[in-house]
Amino acid sequence: MFSKILVADDIDLNNIATEKAVSELNISSAEYVKYCDDALLRLKKAQIENVPFQLLITDLSFKADHRDAKITSGEQLISEVRKQFPLLKIIAFSIDDRPHKIKKLLHDYGIEGYVVKHRNTSSELKKAIETVWGGKEKYISPSVEHALQDKTTSEIDDYDIQLLTQLSLGIPQENMEAKFKELNITPNSKSTIEKRISKLKDYFHANNTIHLVAIAKDMGLV
Repeated sequence: MFSKILVADDIDLNNIATEKAVSELNISSAEYVKYCDDALLRLKKAQIENVPFQLLITDLSFKADHRDAKITSGEQLISEVRKQFPLLKIIAFSIDDRPHKIKKLLHDYGIEGYVVKHRNTSSELKKAIETVWGGKEKYISPSVEHALQDKTTSEIDDYDIQLLTQLSLGIPQENMEAKFKELNITPNSKSTIEKRISKLKDYFHANNTIHLVAIAKDMGLV
């Protein structure tokens, strides 16, 4: 079993489930941080001291406060950790149950586990830690595992999600070119954006952009 793990979560109540799982698994050293920046610093310090962490458990959502943070989300933290500590095992522990988000974390960053938070998650988190420790397979919460097998959104990429997200935030199609340029999203030409939105309408059989956004929300894409 893991002997040293790091938990990044800014809500103390969430750590109750983690602490229970850690206790039952007899993990000798578990450290807790509330900021993503602190998590990365703690990982670096442990590496320098030659006592590295073996597992990172992180939430995805971190509430902004007075502190100036460089890394503001669990996804950003996971991305940085994968670059700097490619062999570190990672379990995401979040209320976010959107299939697209989970697929991205599993496929793009190669995380070893995804646990959806609910009322009694300590037993599931415990099982996830045991599965990841075994090293033979990834752990995905049963509540979302079936959704990941759905091929409906298999052709939807991050660019499409960006388009759907901006549409859902009220950005009109005619203003999308300027918005994408502002966000440094490419390609951002008017013709490309029009073609992609048209493709999405056809793909989801949407009558218009309002209908398209409604479908995307229902499917948990935005």
